Amino acid sequence: MTDTQRELQIKNLHVTVENREILKGIDLTVQPGTVHAIMGPNGSGKSTLAYALAGHPGYQITEGEILLDGQNITELPPNERAKAGLFLAFQYPHSIPGVTMANFLKTAVGAVKEAPVSARDFRQEMRERMKLLKMNDSFAGRFVNEGFSGGEKKRAEILQMAMLQPKYAVLDETDSGLDIDALRIVADGVNALLGPNMGVLVITHYQRLLNYIRPDYVHVLVNGKIVREGGPELALELEKEGYEQFEPVGATS
Repeated sequence: MTDTQRELQIKNLHVTVENREILKGIDLTVQPGTVHAIMGPNGSGKSTLAYALAGHPGYQITEGEILLDGQNITELPPNERAKAGLFLAFQYPHSIPGVTMANFLKTAVGAVKEAPVSARDFRQEMRERMKLLKMNDSFAGRFVNEGFSGGEKKRAEILQMAMLQPKYAVLDETDSGLDIDALRIVADGVNALLGPNMGVLVITHYQRLLNYIRPDYVHVLVNGKIVREGGPELALELEKEGYEQFEPVGATS
């Protein structure tokens, strides 16, 4: 595999939800070892992009394609995209009563790797990952997201990412609903996992998350299109100036 193939490529992506076109031609390339931030106002299509990348059946790709390390995953179901190396951290993770985090993670790892998982090796790796993320061992015995605080839910998502070791991770508004302390904990967890073998796409409204997870590139998404791109300084500009500068006259959200 050549270096040029090691990238997540989004080409001219058009996505429709309930017969309404939300994304109107997105072009974006994420390479291993880089952090990209997608910023934009409510209703701009940020979460639509995340769900379309993950293969949610309610988000219909009408044009364009998604390539992961040269493999066209546009038509693949979510589980096959996960096996190919794509991970989505949800904005609002669901709870799974009766299923412990440890059992959930062991099942997920086995499904993605398509191979039996040694219980001993799994437990050892999980403990190491939890230590890296500064998580108490008791977390593994709790039911998935059952009674979790907002911060604990997001940390559980990052633990999943740590165990699955994806090639590309999409973090959909990971900062949503977090106070400043929880935000720092989650961001520290993400930063602990960053490295040359994983590309990250961070989706957020606000610059505050990017104070802790520093992006290499920032893309502004408005009305289903990327209207501007730049470095981390662009996020600071958006925090100061807002998104109205990109809105066409007479546009409605």
